[in-house]
Amino acid sequence: MSDASLSKETISSKEIGPKSSKDFATTPKRRSFIAQNPSVLWFLLALAAFTLGVTLLSEAAGSAVISTSFVKTLGKTLCLCLVAIAMDVVWGYCGILSLGHFAFFGIGGYAVGMWLMYARTEAIVAENLAGQIIPPTQAEISDAIASQIFGVVGASEFPLIWGFSHSLILQLAMVILIPGLLALVFGWLAFRSRVTGVYLSILTQAMTLALALYLFQNDSGLRGNNGLSGLQNIPGFEQVPQAQISIAFFWASALALGLGYVLFAWVLRGKFGSVIRAIRDDEARVRFLGYHVESYKLFIFTLTAVIAAIAGALYYPQAGIINPGEVAPIASIYLAVWVAIGGRGRLYGAVIGAAFVSLLSSWFTGGGVPAIDLGFYTIQWTDWWLVLLGFSFVAVTLFLPGGISSLFDRLVRKET
Repeated sequence: MSDASLSKETISSKEIGPKSSKDFATTPKRRSFIAQNPSVLWFLLALAAFTLGVTLLSEAAGSAVISTSFVKTLGKTLCLCLVAIAMDVVWGYCGILSLGHFAFFGIGGYAVGMWLMYARTEAIVAENLAGQIIPPTQAEISDAIASQIFGVVGASEFPLIWGFSHSLILQLAMVILIPGLLALVFGWLAFRSRVTGVYLSILTQAMTLALALYLFQNDSGLRGNNGLSGLQNIPGFEQVPQAQISIAFFWASALALGLGYVLFAWVLRGKFGSVIRAIRDDEARVRFLGYHVESYKLFIFTLTAVIAAIAGALYYPQAGIINPGEVAPIASIYLAVWVAIGGRGRLYGAVIGAAFVSLLSSWFTGGGVPAIDLGFYTIQWTDWWLVLLGFSFVAVTLFLPGGISSLFDRLVRKET
């Protein structure tokens, strides 16, 4: 974005005095949000059609064309698309290559996983103690729950960070508050010091590595390398078939993706979006024009961190388990690769990249692709998938710099 356009917007926003009737007559009508962003409507229609189609073909609807396990895979893919959009906004639009956004994704999963483990274990303990002649006290029940959860790491007491695990509402609040505060503090310190470029990327990666190393410790309060498991068993819905639970989470994931897409499209429109893109292109020039760059970057960094955490909170009940490996720095690097393959600087490009890589990964590593016997060597795709992903990233960078989504742009230009 040029200086002229920025200064023009700034000046026009400060104009005073009534306009003449001629000015009103020549002023164009203000278009609606959808009219300004037709891609949003097309995306929502495609998402709605996809969601309805999967539902009708699922075991929950009786047709069983799509298995319950694959419905869960599709639901997880939608969550990955949401965190990819967040990554695209902070990197593709604002120019901040964050290598720590998957850490926020994992924090959201841990927050909701703590309640799931507590509530499920509480039900099991209460059932086991129900037959005793003398009813157990609440303290005895709490000790039994703690022993069940933390016995695997040699502990028998609830750590301080599990103080709100008994309440679903409070843990859902933690999904937003913990990542939001972490991103706010980290972003304020980094942006205030005007750390940019590769140095900022290294800092975000260091933050992620520190979090992962902390979680690997048995005394972290989150069961160390064992992580949190059994998250697919939703308390209070033990009698509900997994087919119906998977569809419910699939719909929740689709709704979150649709709302997230609309939210970011709305945030990036107008003057605010123009400033964000200008910061990406030339931060020093935007600061020279009088904009408080740090505030814009901090807002985007914090907002995308919260959305990433919400995506994680929906992802891990479908995955069933979360461990420290999920928040390792390599996961955030994969996230950047997805966005680059799909097309950086396009919201739908992030969705395409995440869905494309996630589904291909499930296909190659899940045994969908048969091994290739070369006589002297057998190619097992579970071992070679990451190599294939690396070659794909290099190929897209060299021959399709705009990502897969740029093909749609070329198609639209040819039609017009």
